[in-house]
Amino acid sequence: MAGPSIHATAILWGYRGILIRGPSGSGKSRLALSLLQSHGPELVRLIGDDRIHLEAMHGRLLMRPAQALAGRIEIRGQGIARLPFEPVAVAHLVVDLDASDSARLPEAVSLTTDLLGVRLARLPVAPGVDARVALLARLDEKCQWDSA
Repeated sequence: MAGPSIHATAILWGYRGILIRGPSGSGKSRLALSLLQSHGPELVRLIGDDRIHLEAMHGRLLMRPAQALAGRIEIRGQGIARLPFEPVAVAHLVVDLDASDSARLPEAVSLTTDLLGVRLARLPVAPGVDARVALLARLDEKCQWDSA
């Protein structure tokens, strides 16, 4: 892989890549599985779980699964499942679980992040908050976060 590998999970929601970060046990895989199992009209597809390779290219951040983990996702208490996956996607949003800077009314500065020189929209989710509800609300904003 060309870029660094980070501890994260990534999915594709329609044409938008979502990178889910957080400490071990914070619910990255659980959030991804929840979205993969109950999506609406959008195509929702796994990119990768546990390790994601990032690469900045032409002002975009590309996400790829770690080769050894491609098509696999952990289901806590059940083991590893195999799912169809996308080999690469452009990141549009970063979801940070258990974010220390999350707030009821977040400051604008906490709603973006920079990864490998690429500025992306960011959703900081506080510990104990239902990340799925927060993310779906953000996705319903009709692509306002597409150009962070």
